Amino acid sequence: MREISRRHIVGLGLGAAAALSVTGCSLSGAGASDTVGTQVGRGKPIGDGSTEFTGKQPHQPPAPEKLEPGQKPPQFVVFSWDGAGEVGNGLFPRFRKLAEDHNASMTFFLSGLYLLPESKKRMYRPPNNRVGASDIGYLSDDHIRATLKNVRAAWLEGHEIGSHFNGHFCGTGHGSVAHWTPAQWDDEIEQAMSFVTKWRTNTGFTDLDPLPFDYSKELVGGRTPCLLGQDNLLPTARKRGWRYDASSPGGLQIWPDKKHGVWNFPLQQMPFPGHSFEVLSMDYNILANQSKNSTKAPPANYPGWRKQAAEAYISGFRRAYETNRAPFFIGNHFEQWNGGIYMDAVEEAFKHIADDKRKDVRLVSFRQLCDWLDAQDPQVLAGLRRLGVGQQFTGRG
Repeated sequence: MREISRRHIVGLGLGAAAALSVTGCSLSGAGASDTVGTQVGRGKPIGDGSTEFTGKQPHQPPAPEKLEPGQKPPQFVVFSWDGAGEVGNGLFPRFRKLAEDHNASMTFFLSGLYLLPESKKRMYRPPNNRVGASDIGYLSDDHIRATLKNVRAAWLEGHEIGSHFNGHFCGTGHGSVAHWTPAQWDDEIEQAMSFVTKWRTNTGFTDLDPLPFDYSKELVGGRTPCLLGQDNLLPTARKRGWRYDASSPGGLQIWPDKKHGVWNFPLQQMPFPGHSFEVLSMDYNILANQSKNSTKAPPANYPGWRKQAAEAYISGFRRAYETNRAPFFIGNHFEQWNGGIYMDAVEEAFKHIADDKRKDVRLVSFRQLCDWLDAQDPQVLAGLRRLGVGQQFTGRG
């Protein structure tokens, strides 16, 4: 895998207040993990048999209950993963196991290109870019296999499979997703869905089980590369019946609302221990503040940075949990940047948040959060949205 050559910074800038946007979804590693064990009965094949309908998704929470006026809401936390490729570093199964241990659900934003062999890259026609171009690498056959196995197992374990689209084009040039039209976003989504639903034809693999879902119905949201292009994506998302978008950068820890009829779930500014400014709730954005975008900084810095990253996530959770109970969104990548400290920090924060002593915390996927929000009285949600960052919930509208 080649590394991304461009990093794009948006938001409030380094210094007084930092909210950086990630562009990196590159992956590195060798070998393939087979730690996927979940089984299911045979379903109804769809298309070329790359996917199949197996019925209702397992391990879903009970039907949401409607809050009574003045009732304190649960604390929702969504851990999400951009790219969702398994390339032998064992990170996909590691965090699946962590979720299983704590009865939690997550959202995996799958990059369609991670299921397309590089030998078939000319099948990809990215808007405003040359045929076959991509700012992330294509996976080896072994890594495509490992990704398919983990995506299949993740869905059967109750996790959501969203979209991170395809070629991950950032920057300011004509080809950037920042400049794509609604029609071009529609084409990009159609191609991403095709790569997911026709992997058997494109790879020639005949010895792997199909993905156990109808992706045309499963796919209800995504996150754009670099957190760019949301304004033009949203009309397309609404037309396709998507329920949410998680692409907006620099959000605050307040209750979400809808844009263009789609739930808007932005990455959020959260406290950054040791600094007077806040940082965006994603691993790469913490890295960018700690090591100036370097993914291989001096190892002597790692212990302190790992601790700072974990405390940032925990501080963001605590601020919401102890005040307005706004859902807390954390974005990640299956990466070993700076010795893997961000993966360790995410795991530490996850375990803290999932503490069994807090019975009112819900670790859910974005889709599950949509289910809960859609079940609520609009007036009750409107009252929650009036609570600012760190403003105490009192039960009064």
